[in-house]
Amino acid sequence: MTSRFGALLRRWRQRAGLSQDDLADRAGLGVRTVRGLETGRRGNPQVRTVRLLADALRLDGAERAELFTAAGHGEPAGPDEGEPVRVVGHGGGHRQASPGPVLAADPLVEATDALASAVYARWLREEEQQQVHDPVPLPVGWRPAPEPLRDSWADIRQAQPGQTVRPLDLTGRLDHIVEVYRRVPSSRLIVLGRAGSGKTILTTRFVLDLLATRTPADPVPVIFGLGSWNPVRTELRDWLADQLVRDHPGLAAPGPGGSTLAAALVDAHRVLPVLDGFDEVAGGLHRAALAALNATTLPLLLTSRVDEYRAAVAATGVLRAAGAVELVDLTPADVADYLPRTTGHASNAWQPVLDHAREHPDGALAAVLTTPLMVALARRIYSDTPGHDPAELVDTERFPDRESVERHLLGGFVPAVYQHRPGVRTYDIDHVRRWLGHLADHLSRLGTHDLAWWQLGTSMRRRTRALAVTLVVFTGVWLGDVVLESVVLGGMTWSVVGLGAVIGALIGVAFGLVHGHLARVQPLEPVRFRLRLRAGAGSKWPRVRVRARMGLLFGALVGCSYGVLMILAKWLVGDIPIGPAMIVVDAGVFAVVFGSGAALAFGLIAAGESPQDIRTAASPAGLLAANRRTVLAQMGLFAPLFAVFFFVITWLIVTALMTLPGGGPFGVVIAWPGLAGVVLGLVGGFGGGFGYLISMTAWGQWVVFARFWLPLTGRVPWAVHAFLDDAYRRGVLRRAGAVYQFRHARLQDHLSEGHRARR
Repeated sequence: MTSRFGALLRRWRQRAGLSQDDLADRAGLGVRTVRGLETGRRGNPQVRTVRLLADALRLDGAERAELFTAAGHGEPAGPDEGEPVRVVGHGGGHRQASPGPVLAADPLVEATDALASAVYARWLREEEQQQVHDPVPLPVGWRPAPEPLRDSWADIRQAQPGQTVRPLDLTGRLDHIVEVYRRVPSSRLIVLGRAGSGKTILTTRFVLDLLATRTPADPVPVIFGLGSWNPVRTELRDWLADQLVRDHPGLAAPGPGGSTLAAALVDAHRVLPVLDGFDEVAGGLHRAALAALNATTLPLLLTSRVDEYRAAVAATGVLRAAGAVELVDLTPADVADYLPRTTGHASNAWQPVLDHAREHPDGALAAVLTTPLMVALARRIYSDTPGHDPAELVDTERFPDRESVERHLLGGFVPAVYQHRPGVRTYDIDHVRRWLGHLADHLSRLGTHDLAWWQLGTSMRRRTRALAVTLVVFTGVWLGDVVLESVVLGGMTWSVVGLGAVIGALIGVAFGLVHGHLARVQPLEPVRFRLRLRAGAGSKWPRVRVRARMGLLFGALVGCSYGVLMILAKWLVGDIPIGPAMIVVDAGVFAVVFGSGAALAFGLIAAGESPQDIRTAASPAGLLAANRRTVLAQMGLFAPLFAVFFFVITWLIVTALMTLPGGGPFGVVIAWPGLAGVVLGLVGGFGGGFGYLISMTAWGQWVVFARFWLPLTGRVPWAVHAFLDDAYRRGVLRRAGAVYQFRHARLQDHLSEGHRARR
């Protein structure tokens, strides 16, 4: 690559009004990659990297061709010309994969290729963010697992009856993981290791190296965190499809046979599941999980801590046809080669530590420095943070055992990464500990490692959440009603304020109940679709039915209450005499109007959702922004629809009742001023739309809890999204599709325990 590529990239990025961070997020690349390409420090960008950048900059025609030419490529027409989808070298090198077969036209080919691009970009960025290659990867290695933890060699090698088989050589190191996996004829491999032994590093490198030589006929390796899988409730294939849709919303589009693209990809074996964290499956479900894995023939790579997997095997049997390897400890030579290279010119800073570990091979410090996690934490605290001397680790009085050293490294990580640096936002470390501790405790209470923005309030009691929704809806509707009525009626009066309070209270209580009920029967998740009516979407009917029924029930409740209260209010101010018949008529009319209107609006919104673009791959920020746009569009549809429907249906009912003998039913004379209908239609439309937004959408929950309730109580900062993104950039969190995760489960556990101890 010449400097011309970097100059073009910078010019078109600035023209688009994007920072390097913005372009990296939009393209799904690491910011270091973008910065290196612009400055020329990174050479020879791969075809797919250039394509991601061109797509992110929305280049077409001559400009797109110019960017590819400057990179030394001609843009290929597509992946189905027999060429490998990606040619990427490990550590900056290059290797050419052998051509694959030419595929016939297939509706799943485009989806598979788009998924491969998104997965590669995502995990390349994560690897860069975690500094895996800075300066070099830690030499994670493994050996064959003990015989009781794997199937027989005959089954692993898929031998014919009577055929003599020999064991496979499954030993290797990090850059050999794909080679070792391909030695297994069954394409099923288990990777075992203790906490912090490098399983996450290995799975990331496995995905990237496998995609490096993938042909269009090969499946796409996708990492799935098993912690959220309940094998008793959800079949493996269904769960895989659901996770794909969560992280890649475009795969919710219809696929062959009427299923989603995600389900079609899984069923067609176009996805290679990399199942990370068998040990994270909820307690008591390991046997069921292993049985479910044995019930499928999917190729896979499974990771687990040793003890949990051994217990499941003892109860259920081995994972059939699967080879197994066990990660080994780092050696003193590995650590001695790695740590001095992380300090630049001060390479002798680690010498006291290395000498102590060599002289006391059975000591606490030597034992701690056998896992990649602890070595990475030590590097971050001492090599990357000025003013910290690693020699303190040799103090055996301060650190008498392994646990004390590990607690020190886990406890020192957050202060180290949040130490003041010029040009970087500064946080109070006590606040950071409290915020991260709350988030870690929140995940522990939910039994997951996935920090999803739409679930930040779910660790609170359901009653508390319903109360918060009630208060927010009441306040918003009350203020909105006062403003609307004051504008329409030409001024604000105490009666307007009082009426607004009544309406706000009714709608607030109703939507608080709606939220409490919905949180129990149909958990709120981000709406993944744009509003566009589609015919024949039978799979949406259960959702439509639930929402319409809720609209009918709670709308009728609000309408009935409103009718009764309005009659009582008029009686109290002495306007009219009232009787039971008048109360029944008013309550009935408003119950029909509000109930039918809410049922129609809720049902249409649920039925009118259609897939996003297939190339959309979710990030936490991207999914939040997309859901915000969709929710505001929903409100834009709901509010005027309900207002118009309310006015029209009320007019029709009142007109019909006025034709009855005596001017109304039960001798009640009906009178309905047109202005009153307009006002109530506007108020009902706004109140219903606002209540729906707050109580029945994921973005509404984000606003109520993450942007208001939790910051107000000091559990998260007011700018919570900026804080999460900052924590990601500092290496405290990592991204896993549409969610964040703590960089390691042990860090989450440490922060959670500290948070509970401080309360």
